[in-house]
Amino acid sequence: MTLTIRAGGPEDAPSVLRMLDSSVEWLVAQGRTRQWGTEPWSTDPKAVAMVERYVAQGTPYIAEVDGVPAATLTLTDAPGAYLARADEPERYIHLLASDRRFKGHGAGAALLAHAAEETRRAGVSLLRVDCYAGDDGKLVAFYERNGFTRTESFLHGADEWPGQVLARRVRQRRGYRFR
Repeated sequence: MTLTIRAGGPEDAPSVLRMLDSSVEWLVAQGRTRQWGTEPWSTDPKAVAMVERYVAQGTPYIAEVDGVPAATLTLTDAPGAYLARADEPERYIHLLASDRRFKGHGAGAALLAHAAEETRRAGVSLLRVDCYAGDDGKLVAFYERNGFTRTESFLHGADEWPGQVLARRVRQRRGYRFR
């Protein structure tokens, strides 16, 4: 198995939607319907428009296993409109999802490490993400295992969807000085 990460673009929206649909199907099969609902994202025009906007305006990355899209995330300079911006420059992770056929291949963790490196390369020290914080808390724990720390909890929307913001400090590399 070969895992590679490549930059994506607007042409990857159908693949991103397939990965989101795969995640929804997996969550529904487990009875965990509050995170992303019960219907495929690809059938919801608002969700499709949101994905298309993120992959066109942000910087999407696609993890591939042996050339097949296995996981994705998109980096932007700010969170969604439902959260306050940080008081410093940041990179924000959106739409982290995987094709559940590749569960256990490390694609999600590899993408998070890649996002941290891209944040470092941009000269930015703060990488943030928000996620569903309900049910068993496994998603929050996944981010914590990948170097993120809980910062603030929130409730979103009329149904009070429970969310958690997490942050990771990215150390900037220091150059060497010669005398």
